[in-house]
Amino acid sequence: MSLIFNRYTQILIDILIIVSSFILAYILRFDGLPQTQELKHMLFQLPYVLTLTLISYLVFSTYQRIWRYTSLNDIKAFLASHLSVAVVLLVARLGLPDYYHYARVPISIIIINFTMVFMASVGVRALRRILNERDERSKNRNGLKVAGKKIILIGAGRAGTLVAREMSARPDLNMELVAFIDDNPSKKRRSLSGIKIYGPLETLPEVVAKTEADEIIITIASVSGQQMQRIKKVCDTTGLPVKILPGMYELIDGSVNVNRIRNVEPEDLLGRESVELDMEAIKNDLHQKRVMVTGAGGSIGCEMCRQVCRFEPESLILVEQAENNLFDIEGELRKSYPNQCIEAIIADIVDQPRMETIYKKFKPAVVINAAAHKHVPLMENNPGEAIKNNIFGSKCVADLASKYKASKFIMISTDKAVNPSSIMGTSKRIAEIYIQSLNNHSETEFIAVRFGNVLGSAGSVIPIFKKQIKAGGPVTVTDPEMKRYFMSIPEASQLVLQAASLGVGGEIFILNMGEPVKILTLAEDIIRFSGLKPYEDIEILFTGTRPGEKLFEELSVEKENIIKTKHDKIFVGQFTGVKNGELVKSLEELDKLKDECDREQIRKALKRLVPEANFMN
Repeated sequence: MSLIFNRYTQILIDILIIVSSFILAYILRFDGLPQTQELKHMLFQLPYVLTLTLISYLVFSTYQRIWRYTSLNDIKAFLASHLSVAVVLLVARLGLPDYYHYARVPISIIIINFTMVFMASVGVRALRRILNERDERSKNRNGLKVAGKKIILIGAGRAGTLVAREMSARPDLNMELVAFIDDNPSKKRRSLSGIKIYGPLETLPEVVAKTEADEIIITIASVSGQQMQRIKKVCDTTGLPVKILPGMYELIDGSVNVNRIRNVEPEDLLGRESVELDMEAIKNDLHQKRVMVTGAGGSIGCEMCRQVCRFEPESLILVEQAENNLFDIEGELRKSYPNQCIEAIIADIVDQPRMETIYKKFKPAVVINAAAHKHVPLMENNPGEAIKNNIFGSKCVADLASKYKASKFIMISTDKAVNPSSIMGTSKRIAEIYIQSLNNHSETEFIAVRFGNVLGSAGSVIPIFKKQIKAGGPVTVTDPEMKRYFMSIPEASQLVLQAASLGVGGEIFILNMGEPVKILTLAEDIIRFSGLKPYEDIEILFTGTRPGEKLFEELSVEKENIIKTKHDKIFVGQFTGVKNGELVKSLEELDKLKDECDREQIRKALKRLVPEANFMN
């Protein structure tokens, strides 16, 4: 097919279509070959119509499109192209004086020609797609490719429609869509992309038997945890592999690609609503700007880098102290964004001379500080390291951002900074206090964004539960009443960028984490997800709270005067601040203690600056 339909052949075919359509329009208009005078007019006008149409094809980039995958957007481009030609001809018809009558195309000819040339030009490309798909199917029948899997899609909404279209347009995927399942009664017995819609969900086993399906894919853009558990339970009765299209909050550009389809994970059982983003506002912050991400190799840092790349910054500077983590994210980004300028820098944010060298060389306009020690029990036992990294590391990169006049500095904070009960949480609260103080006398806009636990991050509860289940148990839960807020890594990262676009400096943004989840319930659900029964196949062991841990995390305090922003998932807390002299004195005291291991001394020093801290254990 590529030999038959190369670009130059397509141009020749288009010339033939344009010429023949225009001549045929005259023949239809005059009920046969036009008389001598009209024939002269037609022959005079034809080169201009041909030239004008080919120029419109170039203007609307019709030859840049891959017509083997013809879509509605491609057809829109052709409609615009031919409409523009018709408009020019109509203006000439109405605007030229009678003296130029030989150049004035009759209105009836314009209408007939537009209809015929549009239908023919689009039709030949649709035929190209049909022939291409026939060739692909022929290859499958001849055994040159593996026979396609029969797929059932759960969800006949927007995401399901887009997946169905891509499957249809790409026979190379070897995926044959055989049915939709949807609970919406108005869709029952109807069809989408030529495929029948069945429902409700409980009919899935009989649809699987009827269609002899090989795999099930969940294509619902936004689904609650309770709905996902119901879907998974019904899917499990079929014995087929079950996969899922990531929620729309993971598809920031709204594009759907079957290559993103993945296995269903325990995290999906929690469910999250899709996130609506003001893409233009985020783009204004990041597009063609030099952006630096510290802690770029961590779970949040990696995702921040992925999201930033989508907005095409001038350059992205990755700062990370862990060599292997930096190597991995650099390789991934270079593969996914080959045209993006990426600088991978091994550095520790507490190393002031090294960080100053980086700032001096790259002069980042936007700094995202995701570098931090985050594990509460570890920081209780290593308090000096929490102070070094979370307070003085943050201070170092913030001071340099101000010195080198970055336009915006965004610090990733945590719900554990609210009425902190741990050294880790208190250290993050002090970092918030510091950048708010710095914002008062700097050209740089300093912003902090707080959120709770992220699903699937290194060392978080779900990966730990998975390992424990794989080892045969027991699954360890701190307390039967312990609750935590959860958010996906992509969702949190996107909302951080959105919050930053809203900020003018000095704010602590608080992300709406939804409802808190009981850790015991989560553990039981993950055990069931693994095909096992809690308390029978896998034991659950309660270990008691560890140093610094709360049973319930908070996301705000009253004195921060929480107010809404224009985004329903983002709030802002206006904090009264700390006197600069008091802040300087406390930081000097902490600086002297940072190499000490005396937890009680460090706690006393932290509490003088954060009186609401209530250390536990």
